[in-house]
Formats: sequence, structure tokens, C-alpha cells
Amino acid sequence: MPKRGSRYSSAAEKFDKEREYTIEEAVQLLKSIAFAKFDETVEAAFRLGIDARKADQLVRGTVGLPNGIGKDVRVAVFAQGEKLTEAENAGANIAGGKELTDKIAGGGPLDFDVAIATPDMMAEVGKLGRVLGPRGLMPNPKTGTVTMDVAQAVEEFKAGKIEYRNDRHGNVQAPIGKTSFTDEKLIENLTALAIEVMRAKPSGAKGRYLRNASISSTMSPGIGVSVSEIEALV
Repeated sequence: MPKRGSRYSSAAEKFDKEREYTIEEAVQLLKSIAFAKFDETVEAAFRLGIDARKADQLVRGTVGLPNGIGKDVRVAVFAQGEKLTEAENAGANIAGGKELTDKIAGGGPLDFDVAIATPDMMAEVGKLGRVLGPRGLMPNPKTGTVTMDVAQAVEEFKAGKIEYRNDRHGNVQAPIGKTSFTDEKLIENLTALAIEVMRAKPSGAKGRYLRNASISSTMSPGIGVSVSEIEALV
């Protein structure tokens, strides 16, 4: 484990690492211990009681955060014809058809956060699986990123819709804003994400679904959040 700096250690001493705080307490505490000179990203993490090796226990979806994540989300759209024009008019940062997939396949930059594709483009986009997949950028119908309504999809992701998915250890991590956000905005975003993660419980998951939850900022230690409070949200 990398050596932590004195400011990190000082922040860690200001709360009980064994305690689960209410959502409101955790947000207030996190903002009070933030020490970086830049506007840190705030993330929520959930450890789930799932077997990530089983396809029927994967947790993946999208949620529209009411207050966005505090950054300009760059959206790429793979489309052609009228749908390409619709994407551009909706504010897509990058848009194109086969020429775009060829550019990426040839080592072009992946300077976007979300990729959206029309169904008819997936044969081409699918060839980029080894490039987009590991970065979590492969369009998928389950997350609304394979759609004919590209304009609406672009607008939603620009407005604060995010994708969440479990990692191989059964954890879900996602951004919920910035430390400059008000307490109320972070609480609203965290609550929205927590509700969606709880609702996404796979039918095959056994035992307690939510094992623990926490929030942290880019430079801060994680602060435990009450599991019972989150469970009571749904």
C-alpha cells in the first residue's frame, strides 16, 4: 500500500473508520475533511453480496443524477444519415459512422466519456470491443447507449445520467459530484444512486445484498455510510 501523506492521515483521524454514518453526516464530514487545492470528485462505493463470476448476478444500469457530476461529459455517437445530424444538433462532442470506427481502430484518441450508437452501427462498433470494452465505453442496450433516439440519449448523459456496473469483486463505484457541491446536492445525488443500485439487485443474489457503503473524495479516505438507511430508501 502506498505511503499516505500527513494531510491524508490528519483527515483520517477526524472520524471513526469503524462507524457507519447517516447519509447527511457522511456528506458533511467528507466536505469538512477535504484538503486538496482542486475541486475533488466525490465517489460512492457499494460492496454487494453478489457472485460477479455469474452472469445472472451482474449489476449494471444507469441513473440520472439530479445535480449532474460537476464536469462536462464528452459524448461520442456512432451513427449515420439523419441520426448523425440529430446527434450533432443535440451536442455530441464526437459523431461519425464507419470513418469514426476506423479511426479508433487505427489508434485514434478515445477522448470521450460515453459512447452511444444506433443499432445499425453495432456491427462496426462491435469490432472495437477490445478497445472500448476494457474502458467501459462499449454501447449497450441495457444502459440506453444503443438507441435510435440518439438526441435524447446525448442530452441525458450531458445532463448528468451516469452508468454504474460491478467490478470483478462485486463492488460498484460511481461519481456523485464534486466537493464544491452543496451538502443538499451531494445528498440528492447519493440517494438517487443508492436507490438505483438497490433496485438492481439480481434475483440470484443470496443473503444480504448490500454489505457496506462509503463515500470518498479524490484525496480523502472513505467514510462509511449507514447500510440500514440505504436499505430503507427502497
